[in-house]
Amino acid sequence: MLANVAVETFLRGGWVMWPILGSFFLALCVVIDRVLWWLRFRSAIRVRSHQVVRDAIRSGSFPEAWNMCRDSGEPFLRNLSEGLVHANTSMLAAMQLDASRVIEQAEARMWVLSTMITLAPLLGLFGTVVGIMGSFAFVGDAQLAPGKVSGGIAEALIATSCGIAIAVLSLLPYNFFRKRLAVLRSSFERWINHTELLARSAKEHGHDIEAFAAGLRETRISRTAPALRTGAPATSVPCQSE
Repeated sequence: MLANVAVETFLRGGWVMWPILGSFFLALCVVIDRVLWWLRFRSAIRVRSHQVVRDAIRSGSFPEAWNMCRDSGEPFLRNLSEGLVHANTSMLAAMQLDASRVIEQAEARMWVLSTMITLAPLLGLFGTVVGIMGSFAFVGDAQLAPGKVSGGIAEALIATSCGIAIAVLSLLPYNFFRKRLAVLRSSFERWINHTELLARSAKEHGHDIEAFAAGLRETRISRTAPALRTGAPATSVPCQSE
């Protein structure tokens, strides 16, 4: 019963209801995709390990920190592994590049929701204008029936109401995801700045992270060199950016 009413209302809205329906499904797919991404990201976070690895950096136990983060799928530990690998060149830049990659993933397809928020009401307004134009076509009819004009206008407003509803339903998750994105960006900034301060503090106490990164790089090169000389495929290097 309810489905029949919905279908009848949809058809009364005119042909413009089809692109409006398409914008609804497109926005719905983006919302589902973003929800799944954030759920996977949140499940990968290990808050307790953050303090442990920070303590290792503070005390100059760089091998311990490297062992914790080199094969980790945790986003912040993977970010630290990039910094440790490139500490002899620029630890800060390496961590910022990795953080920007994660933020780009979090922001993926958000432009679609932003577009639907603007496009859906405009499509609804366009459908209303077309419907009103059709209703006023009866004005010059000798057998003018007021019900035809008013009924046509009422049907034309269906498109506008549907467009506004889609914009509202898209705006709520869009603002939520934008807020989560801002929190993620600030979290990475605090993480990177805190890690850099800890590395500087360790260096002042005689623990040189740049020397550790240089030794780490030499070790990794020495492991891949035999494979290159023999023509065998080199083993994969852990903790590289995707």
